[in-house]
Amino acid sequence: MRVATPSRGVERIEARFHGNGFSPHRHDTYALGLTLHGVQTFRYRGAERFSNPGNVIVLHPDEVHDGAAGTDDGLIYRMIYLPPELIGAVGGHRSALPFVGNPVVADAGLWQALADILGDLDHEPDDLALDDAVMRIATGLSQQAGIPRKGVTATARIAVLSARDFIEDRCSEAVRSEDLEAITGIDRYELARQFRRLLGTSPHRYLVMRRLAQAKRLMSIGTGLAETAAAAGFSDQAHFTRHFRKAFGMTPGRWNELRTGSR
Repeated sequence: MRVATPSRGVERIEARFHGNGFSPHRHDTYALGLTLHGVQTFRYRGAERFSNPGNVIVLHPDEVHDGAAGTDDGLIYRMIYLPPELIGAVGGHRSALPFVGNPVVADAGLWQALADILGDLDHEPDDLALDDAVMRIATGLSQQAGIPRKGVTATARIAVLSARDFIEDRCSEAVRSEDLEAITGIDRYELARQFRRLLGTSPHRYLVMRRLAQAKRLMSIGTGLAETAAAAGFSDQAHFTRHFRKAFGMTPGRWNELRTGSR
């Protein structure tokens, strides 16, 4: 597995494997990919899916999926993990996120936008290149979604973005529903509803994923697993490992092995 240096919360990888690669897991980002070699198979929303070279993979935030090579020839693919707030920002966070029902699509424009940002994993894309790619990807997702999206009021938009910022600033600390109600001015249930509409996941899961992102940064500079778990806000290493596996389909130790083995 090749892991590019993250940029503005965007992660990019190339994966090569035979057989089963990832156990069931879910991200809080859009997971968008290009099948480059072999047959990419995964279970998603209750059905087995297959992608051949030339197809685009579109996985919505918080949707459970796994990953495997569909033939003995093995599999090569590249993925980008885009924070939903980047997609939402293209439209000013004025509507719900685009949902693409079919996770395997043939879309030349979307393919090219992904190919442009995934073509070079050795260097970080500059701001202009990343902004252009995000705009083109958001446009492609909206076109594939097809149906008009529900609008979001200015009050809800401000509340969700305020809650997001609060969580990011305190992700290694305990964040309570009362805290979010106090800073947003809306009750916890309405906040959860609007948060999912704009950012694709719940406030709690957003908090956990920010902790996991911090943990991955710490592991990438050689921090031990127990120390990483404590610094990122998990109660212990076992708690950290459970959440890591649920989010990425493998243990932190396995992720470290694949990451360092790719160098």
